[in-house]
Amino acid sequence: MRVDLFDFDLPEDRIALRPANPRDSARLLVVRGDRFEDRIVRDLPEFLRPGDALVFNDTKVIPARLTGRRRRGEAVAQIEATLHMRAGPDRWKAFLRPAKRVNVGERIEFGHEGRVCLLGTLAATVAEKGEGGEALLVFDFHGPVLDEAIASLGHIPLPPYIASKREEDERDRVDYQTIYAREEGAVAAPTAGLHFTPELFERLDAMGIERHFVTLHVGAGTFLPVKAEDTSEHRMHAEIGVVTRETAEALNAVRRRGGRIVSVGTTSLRLLESAAVETGEIAPWSGATDIFITPGYRFRAVDVLVTNFHLPRSTLFMLVSAFCGLERMKAAYAHAIANQYRFYSYGDASLLFREDQ
Repeated sequence: MRVDLFDFDLPEDRIALRPANPRDSARLLVVRGDRFEDRIVRDLPEFLRPGDALVFNDTKVIPARLTGRRRRGEAVAQIEATLHMRAGPDRWKAFLRPAKRVNVGERIEFGHEGRVCLLGTLAATVAEKGEGGEALLVFDFHGPVLDEAIASLGHIPLPPYIASKREEDERDRVDYQTIYAREEGAVAAPTAGLHFTPELFERLDAMGIERHFVTLHVGAGTFLPVKAEDTSEHRMHAEIGVVTRETAEALNAVRRRGGRIVSVGTTSLRLLESAAVETGEIAPWSGATDIFITPGYRFRAVDVLVTNFHLPRSTLFMLVSAFCGLERMKAAYAHAIANQYRFYSYGDASLLFREDQ
């Protein structure tokens, strides 16, 4: 499909720079068929039934944006690295900026700004370079020592549309993390989950709504624009995920009882759809997925989706268009813009019922 079909105009002032407080006071646009209903996130239980199952991504954001220096004789270049996928105990795939200033085999020293790990400045060798500024970094440290160094030196990698408007601060270390984050490894938050609070969980539990967790370590590739003119030419970056046998069996049981699987976020959805077999059953899963969902895709696992509002021409807007229909989603987004909804990671949410439901 032509990528320009997924374009729309979004005023700059609709981009949220801070989340709603409390979290579940964010607005919720309910899209069911051709009807749009303006609610708030804490109204979510009204649209679910006992026996439905919410599926959350329990990945935890790490401070994956590192600033460093590349030295070449007397010449020094400032380099920023955003880690996006772990490739081994001592290595990460990362996006470098500016990547053209670094060659394979060169060293980058992180921590020159005065904050160093206990063993000194964190350094890495550029082992490989790929497309779009991607590189493989091999660090001098490995395992827990490397994790500690990254946690000490790194910054929360706020999305570009927020980082370009303000600096990261201590509030973001809390705001840009779900209350149930557990498995460290993401460099971007599963943002639909940011809206959930302990109070909302209590109400959902009281209704008999099940709660299950999967893990997909969201990568920085989620922020990359689609530069191709046709969706068939776009390459997704892989992300590592896990669906345990216990979770797969529980979700299959929900389906057999007539319950619906409600994905909280596009990351949970992408992982569940990767794990689903042709019959719709969910199998245990562990590994990388680069699933790219566009209109025409046949959904196997997910019935209902909770998600934020996404970038024009993005893979995520393509995904929700596949879920609900392109024209319906364009109309829903036009409604959201006209009614002052807040967009993107810290913005409001939508509740989408699948087109064939």
